[in-house]
Amino acid sequence: MAEKILMPRLSDTMTEGVIAAWHKNVGDPVKKGDLLAEIETDKATMELESYKDGVLLHRGAEQGGKLQVNDLLAIVGDKGEDVSGLVGGNGAKKDAGSGSPDTSKKKAETKQPETSNEKPVTGNQQPASEKVDISKMDEVVLMPRLSDTMTEGVIASWQKNVGDDVKKGDILAEIETDKATMELESYKDGKLLYQGAKQGEKILVNDLLAIIGKEGFDVNKVVNAVKGGGVQQEPVAKDSQDQQKAEGDVSKTASSGVPQQAVEKQEAPEQQIVNEGRILASPLAKKLAEEKGIDLKYVKGSGDNGRITKGDIDNFKPQAGGEPRAASAEQKQEVSSSQEALKSQAVSYTPSGDGGADFEEVPVSQMRKTIARRLAESMFTAPHFYLTMSIDMDACVETRKKLNELSPVKISFNDLVLKAVAVALKQHPKVNSSWLGDKIRINRHVNIGVAVAVEEGLLVPVVRFADTKQLSQIATEVKALADKAKTKKLQPAEWEGSTFTISNLGMFGIDEFTAIINPPDSCILAVGGIAQVPVVKNGSIVPGNVMKVTLSCDHRVVDGATGSAFLQTLKSLLEEPLRMLV
Repeated sequence: MAEKILMPRLSDTMTEGVIAAWHKNVGDPVKKGDLLAEIETDKATMELESYKDGVLLHRGAEQGGKLQVNDLLAIVGDKGEDVSGLVGGNGAKKDAGSGSPDTSKKKAETKQPETSNEKPVTGNQQPASEKVDISKMDEVVLMPRLSDTMTEGVIASWQKNVGDDVKKGDILAEIETDKATMELESYKDGKLLYQGAKQGEKILVNDLLAIIGKEGFDVNKVVNAVKGGGVQQEPVAKDSQDQQKAEGDVSKTASSGVPQQAVEKQEAPEQQIVNEGRILASPLAKKLAEEKGIDLKYVKGSGDNGRITKGDIDNFKPQAGGEPRAASAEQKQEVSSSQEALKSQAVSYTPSGDGGADFEEVPVSQMRKTIARRLAESMFTAPHFYLTMSIDMDACVETRKKLNELSPVKISFNDLVLKAVAVALKQHPKVNSSWLGDKIRINRHVNIGVAVAVEEGLLVPVVRFADTKQLSQIATEVKALADKAKTKKLQPAEWEGSTFTISNLGMFGIDEFTAIINPPDSCILAVGGIAQVPVVKNGSIVPGNVMKVTLSCDHRVVDGATGSAFLQTLKSLLEEPLRMLV
C-alpha cells in the first residue's frame, strides 16, 4: 500500500526545506533506512531516511525545490501502484516527479476531507484489523526527527492537555532527543484530542504523537489502527475541559518539582498581568524567575516578539503589594522533598545486607543510547587502525605564553592543537574525508568536532571553517560551544557536519589513549597530556615537554602512509608554531 512521506520538521525553527539532493529516483527500490534525500534546513543540510520498504513512486519536488513542513515530499509503495489519488486528481501519474509541489499540495488537501468525513465507527463496531492510512489524515501529528541521529524521543513535558485549544505556532510539548530538549510547535489549529504518550515516556520517530482536530473526530479509529486496538481514547466532554486544563496546570507544576501549595502562595492578585497564554522566555530567564519566585505572566519582555530575557528578570520591579513572594523556608523544604521524591522514582536501589549485593540501576538516557549505538556501529563496521606519535611541545609552551600576553582571550593548548590540525587537514584532504558507503566524500572545508564531556555522556560541537579562523576566534568559539554543551543548549546546527574530530583527555592526566571514530568522519585524533620527560637534544639529555597523539583511521578511506604523512605535518606545525600562524 502506497504511503506518503511528508516534509519533516528537522529543526526547532524549520518552516520549509530545500531539496539539496535526491538519492533515489522514481522507480527505484527503497528499503527501510535507505537515504532518500538531503534536505537543506535553516540550520544545516540533513539526511532523510525512508521508514518503509517499497518503490519510490513520486517526488514532491526536484533538486533545488522548496517544500513547507508537512507538504508532500515523496510516496513509497508497491511497483506499479496508482498514486494519483494521493498526489491529487486530474490524471496525475505515478511517475510524475516534476509536478509542482504547490499544485500537489492543493490537490492532496482537496482529497483529504473524504477520509475525515467518513461515517465514524466507534466502540466494539471498529474491527481491529481495519487498516487506516494515518498519513492521509491532517489531524495526525507524528514524532518528528529533531536531530540527524534521533530514533526516538522522550516526552519531557506536555504544554497542552487533551481538550485544550491549539493554534498554529503554539508549543505542544518539549521533546528530549539524544542531544538536547527541544520545543515542538503545532503546525495547525484545532483541539488536542489525543496524546500518544505521557510525560517521561518514549515514542519512536514517525510514531503517533498527538491528534489535533475538531470535536467529534473519531480518535479511536486512528489509535486502534496504529496500536491494534490496544489503546482507546475517550472523547472529551465539554464540561470537563476546564477541569482537565486545571489538572494539567497542576501536573506541569508537579513535574518541575514545585508543590501546588507553593504556587498558590506565590500568586499575586494585585499584580498586573502582561502575558497571557503562551509565554516566550529564554531558558535562563525561566530559571532565574523560578529561583526568585517571579511569575512570568507579570513580566514584560523586551526581546523579539515580547520574549522575556535575563535582563527583564533582573530589572523586574513588582507593583506594591503585588510581587510574587519568594518561597519560604517551609515551601523550599516542600520543593526539596518533592524533587527528591521524583529523583527516587528514576533510580532503582537495592540496599546491602549481610554479605549481600549492593547496587543501583539508572535508566539509560537518550544521549547514552545514541552514543552506544553510533560508536558500536563505528567500532564494528569501520576497520580501525592507530598511529601514535610523540611531539616536542617546548616551542608551543613558549609561544602560548607570548600569545596570552597579547590575546584578548586565554588560548589553551587544545586551541593550538585544533589550529594545527586545521592547517594540516588542508594539506592532507584524504584525512578530511567522509565514508558514505558507495562513495568517499573528500571535504574541501574543514569543520572540526571537539569532544566535550557532559554529565550524561559526550557531545561533539563543531568549529566550522577552522582553517580560516584566528587562534583567539577558535578559543572563544570552543569555550562558548563547550558551555552550551554542558547546559544542553546546543542546537542541531552546532553539532552537525564535522569532517574531523579531536578528543583531548590531557587535562585529566592521561598520557595517551585511542578514540573511536565519529562517523561519517574517517579519522579522530586522541590527544594526551604534556609531560616533562628527559629528552636528547644536541647529544645531551635535558628536560623536555612531550605530548603523545594517536590518530584513529578508517582503513576503508585512509591508509597507513596517508595517516603518517598527516601526523608528520601536524608534528612540524606544533614544534614550530609560527608556521601555522603565517
